[in-house]
Order: sequence, then C-alpha cells, then structure tokens
Amino acid sequence: MNNSSELTRRQLLAMIGKTAGIAAMYQAMASFGIAAESSFKEGEEFGQLKNAPKGASILVLGAGIAGMTAAYELRKAGYLVKILEYRSKAGGRCWTLRGGDTYTELGGATQKCEFDKGLYINPGPWRIPYNHFAILSYCKLFGVELEPFVQVNYNAFVHSTDAYGGKPQRYRKIQADFQGHIAELLNKTVNQGALDKTLSKDDKEALINALKNWGALDNNGKYGKSIESSERRGFAIWPGGGLMPLATASEDILEGKELIKSGFWSRIISGQFHEFQSTIFQPVGGMDKVAQAFEQQVGSLIRYNAHITSIKQDEKGVTVGYVDSNKPSSTLTERADYCVCTIPLSILSQMPINVGTQMKQAIDAVPYETAVKVGLQFKRRFWEDEDIYGGITYTNTPIELIGYPNTDYGKKGKGVLLGGYIWGRNSYEFTSMSPKDRVEAALKYGSMIHPQYREEFENGVAVGWHRVPWTNGCHGIWTDETREKHYKNLCQVDGRIVLAGEHASYIPAWMEGAVLSAQDAIKRLHETIVAKKV
Repeated sequence: MNNSSELTRRQLLAMIGKTAGIAAMYQAMASFGIAAESSFKEGEEFGQLKNAPKGASILVLGAGIAGMTAAYELRKAGYLVKILEYRSKAGGRCWTLRGGDTYTELGGATQKCEFDKGLYINPGPWRIPYNHFAILSYCKLFGVELEPFVQVNYNAFVHSTDAYGGKPQRYRKIQADFQGHIAELLNKTVNQGALDKTLSKDDKEALINALKNWGALDNNGKYGKSIESSERRGFAIWPGGGLMPLATASEDILEGKELIKSGFWSRIISGQFHEFQSTIFQPVGGMDKVAQAFEQQVGSLIRYNAHITSIKQDEKGVTVGYVDSNKPSSTLTERADYCVCTIPLSILSQMPINVGTQMKQAIDAVPYETAVKVGLQFKRRFWEDEDIYGGITYTNTPIELIGYPNTDYGKKGKGVLLGGYIWGRNSYEFTSMSPKDRVEAALKYGSMIHPQYREEFENGVAVGWHRVPWTNGCHGIWTDETREKHYKNLCQVDGRIVLAGEHASYIPAWMEGAVLSAQDAIKRLHETIVAKKV
C-alpha cells in the first residue's frame, strides 16, 4: 500500500465521519480492516481451556467485561484467580446511572443523578447487535433478560439548521422522497438509452418495474403526490373508518435537489449497516445488568477500590502494587504466577510496567477517543405524543442525536431521553464544559427539534469520557499505520503478562471486542503456561 492510497483512506474516513457520523465511519473502518465484525460463531460456547497446572495463579487487572470474562474462564479451567478493580463495583465502561447515584469526574465536578425510580441512562454501551454472538452467549448463559433496542424509527426526525428553515423532517418522508427522486432519475436514464450497452431489453423492462415499485413512481416514471408515495411518507389525511374523510395523499413532497443538498441521506442509511439491522438488543433495566451478571459469577474473586500503581514481572511471577482508595496511606501488593491486564491503555501508559520495548511502544501508541452522553429527565413522555416510540432522531447540531427510550411505551409519567451522544470536535468542547453547562447545551439544541424541552425538563446528567477517572477516554483509536506497527506486539504474551480489552480487538468500542480479546488472550496465555509448566 503506497502513501497516496493511505492518505485517500484517511481523507475518506474523515469525510464520512463529518457527514454521516460515527456509525457510518465505523462501518467504513470495518471495510478497511480497521474494525471488523465478531468472529464468534453463533451457538458456540467458549470453554476450551482445561487442565490448568495445579496451583497456578493468575492476577486479572480490571473488572470490566474483558477482565471478568478472563477470570470466569480461567477459574473454570482450574486456575487460582484474583481480580483487582479500581472502582467499588464491577463493569468498567458497562455502566448505568440511576437516581441516587453520585459520580465525580476528573477535575472534581460531582453529579448526583436525580432520575426517578426505574429511569436510567447508559453512559457507555447502550445496545448489543444481533451478530455480537460472544456477549450474547454470556447473556444467555448468565440469564440476562434482553429486549429490543430500536435503531431505526421512521417516525423520528432528521434535522439540520441548514435545511428546510431548520424545521425537523420525519425520517419516513426523507427516506421515501430520497428513494423516489433517485428512482425517477435512474428511470429517466434507462429510458434515454444511457444503459443500452449494459442492459438487454428485458433487463431494462425489469429494472423499470423495480424502480417503479422501489421508488413509488407513477406510470410515467415520475415521483410525486400519490397514494403510493403516501403509503411510505405519510398522508395529509390518514385512512379512517365509517364516514370519516377519505384518505388524502400528502402534498409536501421534498424537492430532489434540495433534499440531496441537505445531506439527510447520510443519516437515513445508518440502519442498513449490518450491526444496526434488526434485531438489536438492550438488557432490561440498564446495560449494567450485563456487568452485574458477570459479577455474580466472579464477584468473590474481586478486590474492589484497588488503585493500581505499578506492574512488575520477574522470572517467577508478577507483582502488582496498588492503593486501597478507602485507606490510601500505604501501598499494598498482590502477586501471582501470571497476569491478564485489561486496564485501558490511556491509563496503563501512565504507570510503571516492565514489559518489552515493543509492547511498551504499543501501549503508548494508542490514543483514546472522547465522547459525551447527556441524560435528560422530563415530566412526561411528550415525544410519544408525536408518535415516536423508541429510535433515534439525527441532527447537525453539536448534540448529534436524540435517543428515545425503548421501554415503558405509553406509560404515564416521566421519562429519560438520551439528550445527546457527542463525538469528535464537539465532544472536546462539551467535555471542557461543566456538567451543568453540558446539560444546558443539550437543552438548547434539543429545543430546536422538540420545543417542549424547556417546559417539560426536570433534571439531567452529562458524562464526558475524557474525564472518566478509570478510562480517560471512550475507546482506543487505531489507524492502518498503528495497527500495522503495533497491534500484534500489543497482543503478544510478554513474559508473564498478556493484555486484553476492546483496545486489543478489531471491534473497538464494543463489548464484543472486549470479550473476544479476553478469550483469545487467555487461550494463548494458557498454552504458554502449559508449555512452561508454570
């Protein structure tokens, strides 16, 4: 691969990220091998580790999803396992904020979540794709109850301050009109003979019929006001019963050139990527139900409030220094034969660890993405008055999207929206704000879509991931160049230490990446231990 092709790739990813958002950029990364889908086979249960050498001990650093996966499988194989965890509870980035929770970020700002009972926000992962078979396998094994996560709701909005006077447009109208105009243009191209060298007469007739059906074109190959187009984009007067007025086709067809110029097409494709195709899942009651299920399996192995300060290996084992955050007066130590380290590289790169030069360079080479999530509680579920039940509204404002709750449809009383999921340049600006100002900004931009925001708002929380003490960021960022130079070195067993986590996977930012990384790391570590006979 030459430098010019690499530059083009980077430029393309940047363009996709700016126009279509992180979801589309992730899919582009997947196609380039920067990210990839799960390699876990559906229906497969990981558990091939057997016959650990008697008395062999392994220390796991971090009780996130990767750490608890490693601990669960290693103990099952017969190893003596202990976990050191920074926080007072397990889960890492698999985290849920509920009413009564208190969170202090780097810099000292403390937020107390004031959500009503049963309401929550997931600052970290918030969905599990159908093809993330490894994490779904553990959910099934541990009895985690799942429910649908609505990625695409055609009744939600697409919004831009630069299009249609800043007025939000229904997703279904954008989808129908964009398809209709594209179908009309292609139909015209076919009829004008532009594809005669490519298509036979029969092929042309088949394509024209397909375009008519796909784009709701009339018999003249035109897209516009009709019952057929209204079946996709909605009616001016909806079909009724009895002596109600007859159904009337919608007239506000969005003009083709303006629709293309709006950039809305970049938003309506998100649900077509394989990971966002139905069915997507979420745990009933909050994403930390996954962490709690793992914790029930390995909780007896965890030493909580262990702030790790150093990792040192020698020919006979690994010694880890740590401070009990409840009694920080002295440094404690824990020793084992081997170590599985799942500490995020953003943290690990700041502490003493005696690994080889290549692994240390790899640890230091991976920066971390930032992101901000804002949870907003409202007095009532007013969005359901607008026929929005779950799903996502997209906007070109800094909040980027609004996520509607996928539970308690039609229930009277309060509700919590994901009032913003912010990436890139905007996330740095939001992270620099106080939590109170982040919430205020989310209200400001959200009001452009839902004018009821101010009147109905009660309280909110806002998590900026670069200020989260146990990660200093959202997920590891790899490029073609850094993967080529450092990825294999990061994943190697270095003496008596192996690393695991989403940063050591081709599925960054997903729990699936953390699980698969842990499974692969302990398999290779086990092979090393058996070969060395401890």
